[in-house]
Amino acid sequence: MITEKDVLDSMRHIVDPDLGRDIVSLGFIKNLVIDGGRVRFTVELTTPACPVKETFRQRCTEAVMGLPGVESVDVTMGAMERKPRPGSEINTLESVDAVIAVSSCKGGVGKSTVAAHLARAMQRDGLAVGLLDADVYGPSTPTLFGIHHPHITMFQNKITPVNLDGLKVMSLGFLLGESPAVLRGPIVSNYIAQILRQTDWGKLDYLIIDMPPGTGDIQLTIVQQAALDGAIIVTTPQALSLVDVARGILMFEKVNVPVLGVVENMCSFTCGDCGAVHYPFGRSRSSLQERFGLPTLAELPIMPGVSDLSSKHAGADIAGFTQMSDQVHRAIGKSRVGAQERPQVTVAGNAIQVRWSDGYQAVLSAHDVRCACPCAVCVDEYTGAKLLDSSQVPLEVTVEAVQELGNYAVSFAWSDGHTTGIYSWEFLRALADREAGAAF
Repeated sequence: MITEKDVLDSMRHIVDPDLGRDIVSLGFIKNLVIDGGRVRFTVELTTPACPVKETFRQRCTEAVMGLPGVESVDVTMGAMERKPRPGSEINTLESVDAVIAVSSCKGGVGKSTVAAHLARAMQRDGLAVGLLDADVYGPSTPTLFGIHHPHITMFQNKITPVNLDGLKVMSLGFLLGESPAVLRGPIVSNYIAQILRQTDWGKLDYLIIDMPPGTGDIQLTIVQQAALDGAIIVTTPQALSLVDVARGILMFEKVNVPVLGVVENMCSFTCGDCGAVHYPFGRSRSSLQERFGLPTLAELPIMPGVSDLSSKHAGADIAGFTQMSDQVHRAIGKSRVGAQERPQVTVAGNAIQVRWSDGYQAVLSAHDVRCACPCAVCVDEYTGAKLLDSSQVPLEVTVEAVQELGNYAVSFAWSDGHTTGIYSWEFLRALADREAGAAF
């Protein structure tokens, strides 16, 4: 006789490649029914857009069919319930599975182009995708997609988005035309709320929001109105841009929006004559993963023609866009499973105690940690030379506030006024190891 334990045990070898655990212990197997030799169950994935969905279905079917007495296996692929959206009289986001913000605190880094290509790449994966250009003062979508004067209509008090080969697109630029947006903050926030929640998005797998640059009222309005599932930070490999990356990460974490990763844009170009790869902004001494503890979703070179997205196939030949789409799917899945066990930080006077989940424990001097700050203000991004004069840091410097950043890092607000340093757990572990070695 086939038992529930037999069925579950047969699938314990199937490991989610992103979470590093088997699908049974993760609780992905739901609604298991055994009827004689017929077995049926649901595999509840983190997102309906999971890139390994069909692989899981096949492996689960093969595993259970291998049990003695099993005649048939019916596997239904499901997904976890999406994040609840704030309610209102009109709320067109209820049928959107995941809302993702593409953000940069600094203009000119290619944020809008990255957001548009992400939407196109997801669309090519067969997903239902919407793109909202929420940049009131500099909307880029009309230019990127070559639609400058679309006829925008409303039906039953809902705005009908522009349909581009199945991609649903809406921009304040469609409504404003060529006119400048001479608007005050509260009015802008009202416009954003209306266009976000009253656009008839229909059923979507993803809604990509091209955020306006900065960290002000407009960004907070979007966070509050949309209940974001995650944010992507776009940057270029410049010290000035990397300082703003830290500000963006801290902003989203303060409002409980998980940062999914960083896209490094315009990092290189290939010479058409010699084929050599050049790095116009220089090469960083460390990866963004090392700097911020966040995964790099894609490294995109400078390429001609990327600002023309009028075709559904725009960017299809560029591997970086496909990689970015795939990494975002995986990052959303990790986020929905929930927080992993992370190190514990305790501050007492001038000491910072860190305890890792493997039992490793370190007590670090607040002064030493402050002087080791890896941010672009304190360390030259390309040479690794220290910019911070440690003699100018007060010996009695203390931590005034601790902000844990997801599962990847921690930020300290120091008594000397410095707040932009982000310390990945790996960085703190290495710092602790160095101090332990120096003690012997």
